[in-house]
Amino acid sequence: MIEVLAKLGRGPVFLAGEVLECVITFTNPLSAASTSASSEMLAWASAQIHCQFHASENRVALPPSDGSKPDVQAENETVFVPNRGERGQCILSTPPKILFCDLRLDPGESKSYSYCETLPVDGPPSFRGQSVKYVYKLTIGCQRVNSPIKLLRVPFRVLVLHGLKDYQFPQDEAVAPSNPFLEEEEGLKKDSRLADVATELLMVATSRRSLHLYNISNTRGKVGTFCIFKTVYKIGEDVIGTFSFSEGDIPCLQFSVSLQTEESIQEEFQRRRGQPVSFTVHARHQESCLHTAQSSFSLPIPLSSTPGFTTNIVSLKWRLHFEFVTSGESAGTCLVRGSQSEAVTWTGVEQMEVDTFSWDLPIKVLPTNPILASYVSQFSSTNSITI
Repeated sequence: MIEVLAKLGRGPVFLAGEVLECVITFTNPLSAASTSASSEMLAWASAQIHCQFHASENRVALPPSDGSKPDVQAENETVFVPNRGERGQCILSTPPKILFCDLRLDPGESKSYSYCETLPVDGPPSFRGQSVKYVYKLTIGCQRVNSPIKLLRVPFRVLVLHGLKDYQFPQDEAVAPSNPFLEEEEGLKKDSRLADVATELLMVATSRRSLHLYNISNTRGKVGTFCIFKTVYKIGEDVIGTFSFSEGDIPCLQFSVSLQTEESIQEEFQRRRGQPVSFTVHARHQESCLHTAQSSFSLPIPLSSTPGFTTNIVSLKWRLHFEFVTSGESAGTCLVRGSQSEAVTWTGVEQMEVDTFSWDLPIKVLPTNPILASYVSQFSSTNSITI
């Protein structure tokens, strides 16, 4: 028996273009004092990154794929196919890397191997939508002699920041701060700079503020105004907006604001022409606002959500969806005289004619620092199997 443990060095979330590093440890768990202790042998082990694409048959019409390949690993198959048994299509994969050949482990002995690979910058982000899914995995395959291949899959999340792959690093790094007492590999140094550049680009893109004012009105007149200071955000930020109803001609009884994503399939891949898009609500604020002069809302963008993106099959966009309920008549109150003295009681009207209307405001949502997103990731940095 051999235990195989895979551990991602920095967490389960990465930016496309970064270097993924995983340490794979092979251990013979039996101690030398055990009566059944014996040396264990593995013929080989290899690792590879791949992205699986899965589409809903009811919503997406894909061209036929090659179904001649078997979907299970043959008993004595020696070819490493990391996506065997997986649903959907493998749309992206890195070259496989051999970790070792002919490994012998004595009782209680363990050996570790480091796997490093740059994540492709031209791939889609990780996404689990209503119509399509993009799932990234690191698969480690290992095999005993005359035994079937065993696969250890390590799922992780990929964020894509557009424009990052076009960034040109300066050739002269003499002015860059460095530690002369540490020896850094060139790949890791560039990976560190890539994360710093991504953080800087995101900071510049999401820190710009300018006042955006919108008049809210229906067919009968002005209801109020809406104010928002920016329309570009990172996942993890809060979308904050304010309303002013003091200058409105039509009383607003109630409003709601929803933070939504709009998932649409490209026309050539739609199962039915003109099929509706899919909406997902990530946060919602609802408030009664009769006789309210000003109000505000704050909607958090979940760190686990996917920033906006577009591929040849699907497009994901973010928006704020507003719904307003306005009075169709005077919003005054009724006076009802009491039975004693001259006291009066203020009561609200029992029935009122209302009008409803909605409005959509597109916003842009970008990725964030992958280390921050790792704190709420559903994936574990450590995975293991026993063979």
